Amino acid sequence: MSAPSTIVLNGIRLLLAGEALVAIWGGVWPAVFVTLAALVLTFLPGTLANRVGLSLPPSFLAAIALFVLATLYLGEIQDFYDRFWWWDLALHFGSAMGFGILGFLLVFMLFQGDRYAAPPWAVGVLSFCLAMTVGVLWEVFEYAMDTLFGFNMMKSGLPDTMGDFIVNTLGAALAAVAGVIYLLDGAGRLGAPFDLFIQTNRTRFRKVFARKKRG
Repeated sequence: MSAPSTIVLNGIRLLLAGEALVAIWGGVWPAVFVTLAALVLTFLPGTLANRVGLSLPPSFLAAIALFVLATLYLGEIQDFYDRFWWWDLALHFGSAMGFGILGFLLVFMLFQGDRYAAPPWAVGVLSFCLAMTVGVLWEVFEYAMDTLFGFNMMKSGLPDTMGDFIVNTLGAALAAVAGVIYLLDGAGRLGAPFDLFIQTNRTRFRKVFARKKRG
């Protein structure tokens, strides 16, 4: 793992572990639950990826940990959702783009990197649907946390949920468009996340590298 990403990832994990201990010491059990859940979520993506034979690039893991920190620790424990009106919208937009890019890569991987196995627009539509599905599941999670544990993750209820869905749609659509552009012409800097994931999991994208060898 590259040094900057290692520092960011481990720093976030240490912060969450420290905050969990402080919350345990103070008997603040909702904060204990949230910080420990966030800590587990910083390990979960890499573990699940390894279980299915994938490798997430270091920058992907650090980005996921930053998102977990921002949404659960800063958003809920430090009350950023109430302190900054745009915090929730920004996180939903960023997460939709992230899941859209990852979804695009996973769909593309099903074809072993064959750009001609499905039209680029079809891969884009599938990645858009995947990102939107994750957004829906997150709203269900927010509802469950509010109902079962008395949190206030949904804030204003229906207006908050619909605002989240709209922002999710924009982020997922932009990620899908970026993926389609990548398949059409490489997309320059726009294609950096795609190239990074493909290079890290090159055995899953045999047709990409087979064409490069022939070229």
